[in-house]
Amino acid sequence: MLVHVVEAKYISGYKIWIKFDTGDEGEVDLTDVLWGEVFEPLKDQEIFRRFTVDPEAGTLVWANGADLAPESLFRRAKASK
Repeated sequence: MLVHVVEAKYISGYKIWIKFDTGDEGEVDLTDVLWGEVFEPLKDQEIFRRFTVDPEAGTLVWANGADLAPESLFRRAKASK
C-alpha cells in the first residue's frame, strides 16, 4: 500500500503525530530508529524536532538528509492505536 505523510507535528521526546493521505493518523515514537550515521544527529532533540513534511517524497525529512519510508511510519502509527 502506498501512503504519503500529509501533516506532522512534534509531540515530545522522539514522538511525532502524523496524518496520512488515507485519512489515518497516529503517534509514532522513533526512539529505536535513531542509530547509524544519518540518524545519529537526530538524537539531539532540537535537531529531531526540526523535521518537515516533503510533499514530493510524502514523508518526514530532516536537514541532514535523514528520512523515513512513509510505509514504515504508517505501520508504526497503526500499531500505536
